[in-house]
Amino acid sequence: MLLLAGGGFALLAGLDAALLLLGVGAPVSGERVAAVHGVLMVLGFVGTLIALERAVALARWWGFASPALLGLGGIALVSPLPMSAAGALLIAGTAVQAAIFIPLWRRRRDAAVLVQSLGAVGALGGAVLFTGGASASAYLGWLIGFVVLLIAGERMELSRLVRSGGAAENAVLACGVALLASVTVLMLFPRWGPPVLGAALLATVVALLRVDVAGRMRRARGLPRFSALCLLAGYVWLAVAGGTLLLVPDPLSGGAYDAVVHAVFLGFTMSMIFAHASVILPAVLRRPLPYHPVMYAPAVLLHVALAVRVVGGDLRGARLVWQVGGVGNVAAVLGFAVTAVIVAVTASLRARRRTVRSGPAGGAVAGPAQGGTSAAAPTGADRAPAEEG
Repeated sequence: MLLLAGGGFALLAGLDAALLLLGVGAPVSGERVAAVHGVLMVLGFVGTLIALERAVALARWWGFASPALLGLGGIALVSPLPMSAAGALLIAGTAVQAAIFIPLWRRRRDAAVLVQSLGAVGALGGAVLFTGGASASAYLGWLIGFVVLLIAGERMELSRLVRSGGAAENAVLACGVALLASVTVLMLFPRWGPPVLGAALLATVVALLRVDVAGRMRRARGLPRFSALCLLAGYVWLAVAGGTLLLVPDPLSGGAYDAVVHAVFLGFTMSMIFAHASVILPAVLRRPLPYHPVMYAPAVLLHVALAVRVVGGDLRGARLVWQVGGVGNVAAVLGFAVTAVIVAVTASLRARRRTVRSGPAGGAVAGPAQGGTSAAAPTGADRAPAEEG
């Protein structure tokens, strides 16, 4: 909980910065907060969350330095500390995160670990460029590679219980290498690099759909269906980002740039977080987060508001529509976080009541209610039964 607190702070600060950039009222104002919106959300929040999950999988004390450093880096971004100090914390946190995959690779040498390690390299590259004062468009590709490849590796692990195939997984790995190479091309040749990155993203979507079991699980019930629908919606937004980079002239400026950024980091990344929350958080925090149908409300709001923002705001230039969609996105992310807290607290209270009523012998009954997964599980594959039902 303490390590996750830094990521939670980064999330709230990032949402506040989003409201400032939209030009609407925000609880906290300041040019520095707005200027670091993207890094707060990607490295401060998502980075801390992923680093904590991987540190738990590693189960070694030094691995937890990564989420601690990234959380502190997120706090430092909006503090009076020099920006270089915040950047140093982010570089250290992403470097430790990349190092985590060395023992994970020695433990289990497979394509999923390699894909995730490529994503960790993307996070480190983005942190270094940000600290060095590069423009947002210069390190955008590195942050895209970070979230896409880390999540791709997780999906490969979680899908193995139902479907496994060496050729399909090797295709994802090849796309991962191509994606990271295209990020380098984008940095060196910003004029014709975007189509290369867009093509790599589209190829990655196709490869992931061959591996992922989301298409099969969309007809299930409860959590598997909710997760599958969130996953498929996330892949659609990743394809939108890839198509925009590939087809739109000068996609790294104006409304097209905004569309690419939010298609990847809201439509894809946040949707994936929604899909995995009921599986990953109990494994990490040893606290129950059971599925509840109310989770559909923020998930639907996320995608509807993003569609309004991208189509009506970014592509057509309607400022009011753009603001409405942006505020809807903020409400969706915050709403899911609040919903998860309420559902988790309610589940914990119910588990305690059952334990008290059942007496000393009830301890054996309370375990499954607390997530059904060990926090020390070494890989995402060990958590697959909880997600796949």
